[in-house]
Amino acid sequence: MTRPVYLVDDDEAVRRALGLLLSTVGIEVTGFADPQAFLTQVPRLEPGCLILDIRMPAISGLKLQERLNEQGIDWPTIVISGHGDIEACRRAFRNGAVDFLSKPVDDQDLIDAIQKGQEALERTLRQRAEKAEMLTLLAALTPREREVLDRIAQGFTTRQIAVGLGLSPRTVESHRAAIGAKLGTTSQAEMTRTWLEGRQAP
Repeated sequence: MTRPVYLVDDDEAVRRALGLLLSTVGIEVTGFADPQAFLTQVPRLEPGCLILDIRMPAISGLKLQERLNEQGIDWPTIVISGHGDIEACRRAFRNGAVDFLSKPVDDQDLIDAIQKGQEALERTLRQRAEKAEMLTLLAALTPREREVLDRIAQGFTTRQIAVGLGLSPRTVESHRAAIGAKLGTTSQAEMTRTWLEGRQAP
């Protein structure tokens, strides 16, 4: 799936030229001349790849990148600059940029950077979807099943779990079967992975 690309640059000629270039390879581009306008629109936008000009009035590309990070928006970012500023380049990468390109931007370098950014975004969205699914599965467990799962994930045997919870081994096995049915796996490794995802969730 091709995700949208958002271009934030106060230079209309640059927005028009890059938009035209990317449209020829089937990449949808939405341009913004004002970083503040982009920030206002972000909550309503589909996740995508960002292209940010480093020098803009009021809010620079780097400052915009930092504000997005503060809001928990970590979409892949390509920073473009007409000035070879090494410190700005370092700062952009520290903020999570996938690439830093100098103007005039090489067409293929930009397309390659967008491809890299979109692949990174797909991985991130897939991982988040998987985590959300795991949390939904865990939420379906009863408190007792959760206690049993906690001990399964820590490597306890059925007998050890039974003793620790004051249950019979048969009851523990019954709970384990119910857990397996709800999580969609009887594998201890998969149960443990789901348990770990639940513990790491905020």
